[in-house]
Amino acid sequence: MHSRSLWYTWQIYDRDPHLPKFASLKLPVPHSCSQSMGKAKKQVSNRSSRTPYSKLPKVPDHGVKAKSKPKPLRPQQHQTPTIPFDPTNRILLVGEGDFSFTHSLYTHHNCHHLVATCFDSVATLAEKYPQSTNYIQELEDADREDETVNIQILHGVDATRLGKGGVGSGGKEVKKGGFDRVVFNFPHVGGLTKDVNRQVRYNQELLVNFFKAAVPLLTPEGSIITTIFEGEPYSLWNIRDLARHVDLRVGRSFKFQSEAYPGYKHARTLGNIDGGRGWKGEDREARTYVFEKKDAKETQGQLKKPKNKRNGSSDSDSDD
Repeated sequence: MHSRSLWYTWQIYDRDPHLPKFASLKLPVPHSCSQSMGKAKKQVSNRSSRTPYSKLPKVPDHGVKAKSKPKPLRPQQHQTPTIPFDPTNRILLVGEGDFSFTHSLYTHHNCHHLVATCFDSVATLAEKYPQSTNYIQELEDADREDETVNIQILHGVDATRLGKGGVGSGGKEVKKGGFDRVVFNFPHVGGLTKDVNRQVRYNQELLVNFFKAAVPLLTPEGSIITTIFEGEPYSLWNIRDLARHVDLRVGRSFKFQSEAYPGYKHARTLGNIDGGRGWKGEDREARTYVFEKKDAKETQGQLKKPKNKRNGSSDSDSDD
């Protein structure tokens, strides 16, 4: 066999992995092939003589920095709830449902000077909120057994007729006033209509008349505290504007945290749902507003506050 044909045979066997390799065989190589192989070796040597990568000039990064490792996220801290009550306050609560909020103020916040009222009669209240019986009993027992405790429970009190005399006014205990706090949690007229606009109007009238009735019952430094749910339709009530119509301003507002009042459960205006099913109001986002009486300058419009850029209101009062 000619030497050239033997060399090509060696190349084929050496490249095909499925064929036996004969690379160890010493086959004669033609002179022309040996010259070409010599040129290839020179090319490889030329490549090896190139400048090493480590000595090449660095390319400018144009201000681009390598991304740093992301920092581990800190666990979200629970915000300390705001409690707008003091043990020394004389507090009037209106529109109470099952009296669990009043019970929590006494039991967990040491508020011993309470006048707690509800719109329902004794019989209606027991029918709508059976759990109210135990709360009222414990509050009345505390008032009777402890001389430092002064708790009054009143039924059939209309939040819009406070202290005005007659049926629904709360009687002498309310009329004498002198309250540091007047509280109306989650005011609502109930399901009087399915029309949203009318429902908003009815609740606005309720709030305005409540504000008018409550202001004369406050001490000079007293405040009105109202809590409503966030979002529509409650945001349509424009509670800040309603308060301005009766010379009140928002001193502060903050997120209502029901867990700050152990034992408290939101009571629906229409009463408990059979079987205890349905949504829980205490789990829904709500906001508490602390309304204060305007002084003479503010009432006359001589003192104006800059608008709050966040909500366009002139009351920069939000605590969160």
